[in-house]
Amino acid sequence: MSPSTLPAGQALTLHDLVTPTAHGIASRLLMKATGGNVTLFSFDAGQALTEHTSAFDALVLVLEGRFVLTVAGSPVEATPGTIVRLPANVPHAVDAPEASRMLLVMVRDT
Repeated sequence: MSPSTLPAGQALTLHDLVTPTAHGIASRLLMKATGGNVTLFSFDAGQALTEHTSAFDALVLVLEGRFVLTVAGSPVEATPGTIVRLPANVPHAVDAPEASRMLLVMVRDT
């Protein structure tokens, strides 16, 4: 198991843990373990991840902005305070029509 990239026993502000990239996508791996990982993402307006699959089940927790997630061909609008499950091995894509941040939790059944 790999250690967390975060200091232990501290309350940290998610907003401050990743620096947005103009016209791009920034990410920071917060924790990585054999069974999954937690990554913080910042998308500039108009940025996207094309359709892909993952061997992990994933949870997208929207922190700021708005995402349109396409899961198995069906679009899902996700706004702050919402969570969307992306099943393992199911095609999905991510589009950020506005500057947005999300926390991605990936879990594998080991």
